[in-house]
Amino acid sequence: MAKRERVVRMSVEQPLWRALTGYRVLTMVYAVLLFAFGTDRYERPWIAVAYLAVMCVWTLATLPKVANAASCTRRFLVADITVALVGILLTPLADAQAQTVDGPTLPSIWTAGSVLAYAIKGGWRWAGVASSLVAVANIVERGHPSRDTFHNVLLVWVASIAIGYVVEVARASERTLARALEIEAATRERERLARDIHDSVLQVLAMVQRRGTALGGEAAELGRMAGEQEVALRTLVAGGLIRPSLVSEDESEGAVVRVVEVDEEPDDDTPVDLRLLLAPRAGSKVTLSEPGAPVLLAPPAARELAAAVGAALDNVRVHAGEDAQAWILVEDWPDEVIVTVRDDGPGIPEGRLAQAEVEGRMGVALSIRGRLRDLGGEAELISVPGQGTEVELKVPRGKAGQGR
Repeated sequence: MAKRERVVRMSVEQPLWRALTGYRVLTMVYAVLLFAFGTDRYERPWIAVAYLAVMCVWTLATLPKVANAASCTRRFLVADITVALVGILLTPLADAQAQTVDGPTLPSIWTAGSVLAYAIKGGWRWAGVASSLVAVANIVERGHPSRDTFHNVLLVWVASIAIGYVVEVARASERTLARALEIEAATRERERLARDIHDSVLQVLAMVQRRGTALGGEAAELGRMAGEQEVALRTLVAGGLIRPSLVSEDESEGAVVRVVEVDEEPDDDTPVDLRLLLAPRAGSKVTLSEPGAPVLLAPPAARELAAAVGAALDNVRVHAGEDAQAWILVEDWPDEVIVTVRDDGPGIPEGRLAQAEVEGRMGVALSIRGRLRDLGGEAELISVPGQGTEVELKVPRGKAGQGR
């Protein structure tokens, strides 16, 4: 069942959106004042008046669109940059001398607001596309661009890309911080649960084991079972095995709300921690040694590998006896995962495996080697009479997702 938890943290995006909102309003007023104080140089002032009226209405009507990332949609960004480009290209029609005298375009520096919206929303790549469109429009508007024109175009291009890059870095930092806060909260909760379990359940199980062993008879069997459950529970608590979470961001709240969905049945695209599948195998007779970090495999590969380990442990119980000790060692390498199952039983006599296959007893051949073969891996069995048996299971990472 999915759960929702709020992770309060500083958001660098929201102040940028508020700053962009103020910038658009101020530059709108600035563009209108430029026209008001320079009306006499326009041959067709009605074109400028019409455009500036549309620009003012558009700016004020779309203020909610630049309030946050969720509201600033791609459709709005396309329409907004279109308004800016049209204003630039209309400038020579309103001012016939605009191509011979360096002067402001109709939208003036209001155009930069459209480019900055692209930078904040989509990062430096989006900013590069938007600023390039503005650059082309300015060059076309000038006809014979001067050095000042190229200077202004380059300034907008570099500034917008730099802001977009900073936004991407800030988002990555926020995600890292959120993950750290989530891990810290999970660690504190795990420690609290471990204390509670230690003070109650583990102590009761240990007491049942001691009392059962002292009483003997059927009580001894009950004590043995309690001891196995104590070891398994202690291993689970000490290992801190937490099912991996599927994390998503709620864009409607900027970078403030974090949704943690715990999927009890992960699909085939979600890596599975092999330690989770092997943890139930640990007990008083089985010792599990594993890495401190998750051992992630594709779900089919993880399930088949865990089943092969279970088959090896079944062989230990059947052939080495109930009192035999077994050890599971998990090794996580960059190119493969290796799981070794070793026991202290009497070992397997030479030729016994071949004889078992002839007799139709295919436990090792199918349950262990067959599973590993389907995963593109291999199983190696080493047994010395009187010195126990060791089964080494190897699964290459490049083929781990091709299991059944």
